[in-house]
Amino acid sequence: MNKQTLQIVKIGGNVINNNAALTSFLKDFSELKGPKILVHGGGKKATEVSSAMGLKPQMINGRRVTDAATVEVVTMVYAGLLNKNITAKLQSFGCNAMGLSGADANCILAHKRIVKDIDYGFAGDVDAINSEIINVLLQNNVTPVFCAITHDKNGQLLNTNADTIASEVSIGMSDLYHTELNFIFELKGVLSTIEDKNSVIKKINSSKYETLISEGIISDGMLPKMQNCFNALNRGVQKVKIGDASMIQNSNDLYTTISLK
Repeated sequence: MNKQTLQIVKIGGNVINNNAALTSFLKDFSELKGPKILVHGGGKKATEVSSAMGLKPQMINGRRVTDAATVEVVTMVYAGLLNKNITAKLQSFGCNAMGLSGADANCILAHKRIVKDIDYGFAGDVDAINSEIINVLLQNNVTPVFCAITHDKNGQLLNTNADTIASEVSIGMSDLYHTELNFIFELKGVLSTIEDKNSVIKKINSSKYETLISEGIISDGMLPKMQNCFNALNRGVQKVKIGDASMIQNSNDLYTTISLK
């Protein structure tokens, strides 16, 4: 039996911080046919709020270090302010969205990242996706909207990279659906030259990826994003794309497709 296609879309970067861009994207997302899941980050807003509260954000290898105070801030920003604003806007466009953290209905179970070389604090690494409860929502035409907060089922909330959540949710749902993962951010795709916004690399496979790393074209914050792309493809996700908001409505063919071969 052919599986139904499930679109998982992750937004972050300047899309979230720009109200007009966000509203335009959410209108397009609401018009996507079939089951869909939205995952959002919000690191820039969390940095703004942290700074306003006198906290100095610390980033290592593109990932946020989360101390106890930062857990409180990111929970307020991700699961509260951003998640509910996004959910409300989707409702205004006729998309019956439900804003969720990983703790809600035990949707995303994680553990505090084990300290090896770097202590990321209360950063969570995903252990399991509750595909059954997520599927109940999808089958009842509810669109889950996940923020970047997970939990360990011992009462501790954890800050988890939103790209990782999108990747793991895609993997977790791939037994039930033909899953397609879309990373939406402010650029048109992975660029060969950062100064040229149209220098999109249209296709990246495993060997090309290694070459781009060695050449320094893929670095910093793009590294964990690409790692999540290949992790998803290696574990059952059918298709992965990276691009700007025009990508989801196929109004622009300028984006990056990630593949294993």
